[in-house]
Amino acid sequence: MAAPDSSRGHAARSPARPSARPPAHHCSELLGTGPSTADLVPAFSLIGERLTRALAVGLARLSGGEAPLVRAAMPVAATLATVEAGIAGLAAHTLMGMGVSGLPLLAIFEAAPVFRLVDRAFGGPGEVPDPLPESFPLSAELLLAHIETCVAEALSFALDGQGGEEHRVRPLRRDVSLRQLDPFPAHADLLTLSLDIEEPGLSAWSLTLALPTTTLAAATTTPRHGPPRRRRFVHPEPAEEPFASMPLEVTAVLVDMRLGMARLSNLRPGEILPVAVARSVPLQIGGRTLASGTIGEIDDRVAVQVTHAF
Repeated sequence: MAAPDSSRGHAARSPARPSARPPAHHCSELLGTGPSTADLVPAFSLIGERLTRALAVGLARLSGGEAPLVRAAMPVAATLATVEAGIAGLAAHTLMGMGVSGLPLLAIFEAAPVFRLVDRAFGGPGEVPDPLPESFPLSAELLLAHIETCVAEALSFALDGQGGEEHRVRPLRRDVSLRQLDPFPAHADLLTLSLDIEEPGLSAWSLTLALPTTTLAAATTTPRHGPPRRRRFVHPEPAEEPFASMPLEVTAVLVDMRLGMARLSNLRPGEILPVAVARSVPLQIGGRTLASGTIGEIDDRVAVQVTHAF
């Protein structure tokens, strides 16, 4: 009887040599590829529209005057090098962080508008020193800090109208040298947004925002983990932002009298018209009476004590 072939049996029990596998190909949906720069432009434009409204309210509160007219240009693709090349002379560069992780974004304030605002704040006509100094004085630094806070609050509202912590923007640090500030990698893809601010009777000024596409994508896309968050619409209260700081012109109607056309056409300087101040003085906004009160005096100034509010 022939003995079994041990070599053949051993070969049958040895594991097969693995063959080379082709590389796996995954679709972009599984890889979670973020939106392109072109995809983010419409989203940034919408953010810019909300930002103009919120920034106008914040700047009015800062200056104590009328709300300025804020216009946003179309977003433009850029890099840190092109942003730096477009700045002539002295400028303040403020690095801001969005959310808990502090995703970076940049606000740029050129020197001339800052000095113009400082001069107006001290009662001047808004003159700019010529030539410009090499650094900002303390007065300009303090004003920049207030403007930075105003811009950060407006951005927080524009990125997330509900005021969520994941979109809250905070100023981090400021430097006149963009290279020293080093806000993000030089090769990062950016979108810039220019904002023009016009105040009645004053020269217009502008500022520029630069956001990396990664920061903008995080602010405009829904995370892939978990279901999308549903937001409950909340009607804003008049005593809350952004309405609480809106300046409104209130008119106290002390005298409401009627004159004939003949008498009105014959009025001359020095002529005296007898009037009677009503006991109840209406307080009006836009021609609509919201309250009424009586005339009095406080600190040597005429005042109205509200007796009834509608």
